[in-house]
Amino acid sequence: MSTTPHITVENIRHWYYDTRTKGVVEAISHAETKIGHREFVSIVGPSGCGKTTLLNMIAGMVVPSQGTLSIDGRRVSGIQPDTIGYMVARDTLLPWRTVIKNVEFALEFGSHDGDRRKEAEEFVSLVGLDGFEDHYPDQLSHGMRQRAALARTLVGRPKVLLMDEPFGALDAQTRLLMQNEFVHLWEARQTTVVFVTHDLIEAMAMSDRVLVFSARPGRIKADYRVDFPRPRIVDELQDDPAFQALHRNIWGELKVEAYDADHSDRQARGAAH
Repeated sequence: MSTTPHITVENIRHWYYDTRTKGVVEAISHAETKIGHREFVSIVGPSGCGKTTLLNMIAGMVVPSQGTLSIDGRRVSGIQPDTIGYMVARDTLLPWRTVIKNVEFALEFGSHDGDRRKEAEEFVSLVGLDGFEDHYPDQLSHGMRQRAALARTLVGRPKVLLMDEPFGALDAQTRLLMQNEFVHLWEARQTTVVFVTHDLIEAMAMSDRVLVFSARPGRIKADYRVDFPRPRIVDELQDDPAFQALHRNIWGELKVEAYDADHSDRQARGAAH
């Protein structure tokens, strides 16, 4: 794996105006990290700490108040559909389009000149939806819808894959299946992945590194390397004593931040009343 930075986050700070409190809130404070080519990096932290904001900055959808983000040494200055793939917790499939047409939709933007149908079919098959190409979203289970969303995200062959709680809306069994299947897909292709999740076990089992965000204003408090060999099977890895020891260490960091975030929220609600 190359150690050359693919994504560089330098001294990022960000403020926004809170309409509820009528004041300016610092969301992210001096966040810095470097992510190598083909690295799988997860971000964990309490709610409201700026994880999704940072993801949106890498995507070019939010401009930081201070600091710079760059991909391959070029400053991010807008949305880059040929570089970035973005997947969120809800599938956001277009209800009037079939599975295959939803996946093709991702190829209607940017510089894709090949056979859209053929490329879409390849990725529909890759996520295990053979035979469901002409089904509409309301004819699919939640897990199948998320598979279709994954195919739509991957079909453009993005250099960087941003994922914000992509399996968070699934039931526990389907979530575990999707985790394993996505890990196997990634291990075969190894796109750079930045993955936001509230599930520490999910983050550890899938990633090369886990970044722990502090309570708001968010900063990268800790950076843990996850050196378990690949290929990995998510549910089996959890039984490894070394995995459990690392989980205790990371949870020790995360628990403090979760408590601080909850305490701050309680104070803010009390002041509002």
